[in-house]
Amino acid sequence: MSKVDVLLGLQWGDEGKGKIVDVLTPNYDVIARFQGGPNAGHTLEFNGMKHVLHIIPSGIFHKEKINVIGNGVLVEPFIFDQEINDLRKKGVEPTENLFLSKKAHLILPTHRMLDAANEQSKGSNKIGSTLKGIGPAYTDKIARTGIRIGDIMEFDFREKYEMLKAQHLQMAVTLKYDVSQFRIGDLTLEEYEQKWLASLDTIKKFRLINSEYFINKCLDEGKKVLAEGAQAAMLDIDFGTYPFVTSSNTITAGVCTGLGVAPSKIGRVMGITKAYCTRVGAGPFPTELFDETGSTLCQQGHEYGATTGRPRRCGWIDIPALRYACMIDGVTDLFVTKPDVMNNFDEVKMCTAYTINGKDTTEIPFEYNQVEITPHLKSFKGWKQELSGCKSYNDLPANLRTFLYEIEQQTGVNICAVSISPDRKDVLFK
Repeated sequence: MSKVDVLLGLQWGDEGKGKIVDVLTPNYDVIARFQGGPNAGHTLEFNGMKHVLHIIPSGIFHKEKINVIGNGVLVEPFIFDQEINDLRKKGVEPTENLFLSKKAHLILPTHRMLDAANEQSKGSNKIGSTLKGIGPAYTDKIARTGIRIGDIMEFDFREKYEMLKAQHLQMAVTLKYDVSQFRIGDLTLEEYEQKWLASLDTIKKFRLINSEYFINKCLDEGKKVLAEGAQAAMLDIDFGTYPFVTSSNTITAGVCTGLGVAPSKIGRVMGITKAYCTRVGAGPFPTELFDETGSTLCQQGHEYGATTGRPRRCGWIDIPALRYACMIDGVTDLFVTKPDVMNNFDEVKMCTAYTINGKDTTEIPFEYNQVEITPHLKSFKGWKQELSGCKSYNDLPANLRTFLYEIEQQTGVNICAVSISPDRKDVLFK
């Protein structure tokens, strides 16, 4: 019997998960997303082209591999339809190798409206939502009022839809939100709803499955399954920097509930970290840089959200947060991405501990959002050289390997590979 290997982010997202999944896909039979929704943006680059996926697993470009959208994922039909059309323009026919769980929940147009209403109601305390309807859809899931993909095949689907829509509109009134002003692009709520309903026909053309049976049958048959996470550990609803988090469990435990597999069936846990840190939206970020170095990281790293386009906040790598993520995820292997962004730095740094209220600590405090945190920064000599000529891990500059070795020592987890460019070919395995 096989086990499910897991690949997930260890920071605040945008670590390069899509690219690494694409690189690893040839070693697997099934690639399965287990949580999140269109708030994710997984960017892949190969053959001189960039591809951004939001809902669909990053193994979709390998037509001989099965891709599964698991029960823990949220599907927004119109965004899904757009993503399918984009893939077809690139010569990919997703109906051949993409399966959808009947138990995955739908994001309705009014979920997106509620998302905007909730953010507006928070005033200066906004959490930085992507406004894709994620929070309201997961709220309905927990409240047991949500609509699932399997429901669109039932005779009473439209009745369920209209009832939930009416609830959402009443909630907007309570929040004093002017629904007539809501827009998705140039579309009003009513105009968007028509496109959304038409997009359900696209979903009906796919193979809709009981994904928990499907995944477990694959494991029983000895097939290799890779679970692909969205967002990252520090955005986990339980263990992230709450309330500045996403609405799902982004950690390894989320694989069990998001795909329907037992904990005993989890194999390798591969975690991805950048050689520095980024964050989109509000929330604590102890190593954030507000100077020219931070601007350079943003510009050289092209740090703009794949989903929102917002510039990412940038700072040095945060070891206490990384060690914490490795602990709760049970990480067995580390991937490090984007050291090439710092090729021209004379000096690079990492945070190894915090000072909080006059006391030193290496732990993430409960009051992460409320206290002033001073990072302890350890300096390293920059490598001052392009990495494009490196063909193996041992080709990396000595100063970079010293920096990477320190990450291993601090986290207690071995680095298995380093990504030195956006292209899929530039991943150097140890």
